[in-house]
Amino acid sequence: MKRRDFMKLGVGLGTAGLASGLLPVSSAQAKQVLKASDVQPVGYPTVVATENLGKKLEAATEGRLSVQMFPSMQLGGEKETIEQTQIGAIQMLRVSAGAMGPIVDDINVVNMPFLFSNMAHADKFMDGPIGQELLDKITANANAGLVALCWMNSGARSFYNTKHPVNSLADIKGLKFRVIGNPIFIDMMNSLGGNGVAMGYDQVFSALQTGVIDGAENNMPSYVFSNHYTSAKYLSLTEHLVIPEVLAFSKRAWTGLSADDQALIKKFAREAQAEERVLWNKYEGQAMEKAKAAGSQIVQIADKTPFQNAVKPVWEKYGPKYQGMIDRIRAI
Repeated sequence: MKRRDFMKLGVGLGTAGLASGLLPVSSAQAKQVLKASDVQPVGYPTVVATENLGKKLEAATEGRLSVQMFPSMQLGGEKETIEQTQIGAIQMLRVSAGAMGPIVDDINVVNMPFLFSNMAHADKFMDGPIGQELLDKITANANAGLVALCWMNSGARSFYNTKHPVNSLADIKGLKFRVIGNPIFIDMMNSLGGNGVAMGYDQVFSALQTGVIDGAENNMPSYVFSNHYTSAKYLSLTEHLVIPEVLAFSKRAWTGLSADDQALIKKFAREAQAEERVLWNKYEGQAMEKAKAAGSQIVQIADKTPFQNAVKPVWEKYGPKYQGMIDRIRAI
């Protein structure tokens, strides 16, 4: 009886402590592991850069804050992991600006086809004040529930398919191409003569294998290291889109951090932006060599003018809304 009464007393004190917030916190409880998600595999530049950020954070806080990386879509595709980050179940997320556009409309400006003249142009955008301005728009958006930390490079996107080489617009006609679930990309694909199919990145590999889609569009490392090249042997370097990546933090989790911890994460994120670009350039070259060695037929598109002309309806539909920002980006 005495033992049972003592246990009841212990439960009562514990409940009271939780209610009052006075329950003592052990050193183990004081340590916080931040979950980070990426749809890309181990070794991918965005994954490595985020892991390095975590190592720096752990060292700077003497182990109080650390990052556990979940690559390879372990926690879901981009749509699912955005939702989990918004509610705080995931603390850090690397996500394409293509998937961010439907959430924060201002970001759609970087999703316009052929916006950037080359990668150097895109890099200057990401490193400069306009890039920071757009990151701040994500953070300020009440519905997004995210704090945008930095940009990450994801190269230029091109078309690949399982049917035949794409040398011209005529070769795209009638083919079903997976695109990110954003109306701009669906309209872009349709204007080029194909059929745009919105689909999560996590579904693309099996969809190519089973013929649900004929092709997709993405950067070279995604084409190779997600094994899309094993089914889609024909790659055409249209480079029609340069869509940056965003490293974001859950706003719900962010508000629970001290100002000093927030400043540390921002500092290491800026360093991650620069580190990831170096990793990306090396990784992109490795991907190209691997695709060639595997027998992929790679078509260089010397004259992209027909493709640029074909997407003019997309610019007429969406461009006026972002014209001021478009002019500023093109003037960089």
